Amino acid sequence: MTSDDAEPTVPTPSTEPTRVLPAEPSSPPAPSSPDASADSPLTALVPPPAGSGTTPLPTPSTDQAYRQSDGLAASQNGSTEPPEGAVAPPVQNGSRSVTQRSFGRPQAQEPGFRPVYQGQAWPTQRPTYQPTYTPPPPIDWHHQQARAYTPPPPEKNTGNRLIAIAAAVALIVAIVAGAGAAATVVALDDNGPVAEQPGPPVGTGADPKIRSGSVSAVANTLLPSVVQLKVEGSDNSNATGSGFVIDNAGHILTNNHVVSGAAKGGSIQVINDKSKSWTARLVGRSPAYDLAVVQVVGLDAPSVQFGRSDLAIVGQDVVAIGSPLGLAGTVTSGIISAKNRPVTTGDGIDPNSYLSALQTDAAINPGNSGGPLVDMNARVIGVNSAIATVRGASEGQSGNIGLGFAIPIDQARRTAQQLIASGVASYPVIGAEVDMQFEGGARVSKVSPSSPALRAGLRVGDVITAIDSQPVLSAEALIVAIRTHQPGESVKLVYERGGKARQASVSLGQQTG
Repeated sequence: MTSDDAEPTVPTPSTEPTRVLPAEPSSPPAPSSPDASADSPLTALVPPPAGSGTTPLPTPSTDQAYRQSDGLAASQNGSTEPPEGAVAPPVQNGSRSVTQRSFGRPQAQEPGFRPVYQGQAWPTQRPTYQPTYTPPPPIDWHHQQARAYTPPPPEKNTGNRLIAIAAAVALIVAIVAGAGAAATVVALDDNGPVAEQPGPPVGTGADPKIRSGSVSAVANTLLPSVVQLKVEGSDNSNATGSGFVIDNAGHILTNNHVVSGAAKGGSIQVINDKSKSWTARLVGRSPAYDLAVVQVVGLDAPSVQFGRSDLAIVGQDVVAIGSPLGLAGTVTSGIISAKNRPVTTGDGIDPNSYLSALQTDAAINPGNSGGPLVDMNARVIGVNSAIATVRGASEGQSGNIGLGFAIPIDQARRTAQQLIASGVASYPVIGAEVDMQFEGGARVSKVSPSSPALRAGLRVGDVITAIDSQPVLSAEALIVAIRTHQPGESVKLVYERGGKARQASVSLGQQTG
């Protein structure tokens, strides 16, 4: 290996033998004279002879001598001596150069000095320089230099980093909390009014803060049309209920059990949402449907809009408005819990009322009776009439348990029109009585002469199990189902007699009440 192609080697300790590369087989033996040894190539780890490199180099006339030689020029010219004025080409070891490769014209070198390995420093004092042996650098010399100038990576300190992050977060929280506390102190210490922050409107109603379709929007629309009723009977009885205006003539729809005490004398007071009071007259009432109409001439209240109860669905949102326990203008909300609930009401004075009611969980209490049950479009779909009570509760101690019932507005409108027109209302019948204690159907206990039931072939003891393909499980269910129709309509009954099923078509009769 020649000195120009070899990587730097590790300095060898003096105790180990020095490795000397053998000469090429075709090369003649090296001369023993000092002059010949001065121009011979250096071998690895062999110090040069004394006085080597003292002969100054002549100034070259061309750069041919500094180009890498392949050893052919000398053989072609037949002479081993360079021409006069030219620098001798480097001596070849075989076909390879034993000196450093040169590219271009080199700078002038210090006389008498020949670098042994790349990167060796030049002497600073020319006259006193003496050539000495310098061992080659270690093999990993360039790696050692790189490590010497490369700083070590900083040690990771996770604990300190977490502490710094926690401290920064704590500082931010402290700043925010301090700002909030400062704002609170300023607001509490300021004697002037606190300015309200402006915000976008949330609705399009009369008040921009009322969102369309919300409970507040429904209440804002319906409250002026809902009134409170205070009734004093001729027997010194008192009753409080609710009602709502149904036309521009001052007619108010309410429950019969609210105003029945004034049917034979007494007074009915109507109070609107502005606490203005009027005296009302009783126009008519229907105990069968538990509905009544009173009128106030010159009433200062708008009429309501009607919806359709047959389009109501279970789960839809509803709002109840009334005067529970004498608290006028109370608004509660809930949903439709069920439809076509057979409900029986009665106070012992009038015959029982049978309702195919809308069930709701909106809070309804005594005093809500006669008030409207409305959808989220502020349209009335029912008349609040009854609540379920826990068994064993004494009279006057019952309250809302989430089971309220309202008369469907489709039936209430028809009855109200009859009451306004004639003061009385009619309801459909089949002309037969049923056993109220029997379960598993409606068992016929009596058939009236010349009644629709008799003409259809019904007899005492027949058990009616269905009406218009709807099952009948009790006597109340049959009565309620019949009263959803109008007098003169036909219904199909399925009944059992002697264990055999039979069918009959009955044309409904009419009865006033």
